Amino acid sequence: MEKSLGQKTWVIADGYLPVISNGEFVSHESVCVLNTGNETANIEITIYFEDREPMQGFEAVCKAKRTNHIRMEKIKDKFGKSIPRGIPYAIKVRSSYPLVVKHTRLDTSQAELSLMTTMGYPLS
Repeated sequence: MEKSLGQKTWVIADGYLPVISNGEFVSHESVCVLNTGNETANIEITIYFEDREPMQGFEAVCKAKRTNHIRMEKIKDKFGKSIPRGIPYAIKVRSSYPLVVKHTRLDTSQAELSLMTTMGYPLS
């Protein structure tokens, strides 16, 4: 039996949802997860800020042998709150099952579109 790839805890130090979008594309970020294992992964996301308490209670799921591209401008916490736009943040992803985590940002705040992607930092 193949061992599932990845770790259970990941951090992404740079998050930012631009306030402005231009054209037909909306500025957004995704936490992209890959579950190569045989069990569904239950995911908890915590958002950290420079000048305020963390936001907790964001949840997602990634089924076995699947991916999930968790759109950060669409996810809501258990109280129905969204991640604020225009404020830098960092992300902690904690999963019940090992995952591989990548972060992607599409910035359309200027006429020249910008796409940035980076791997998360695995902790355990």
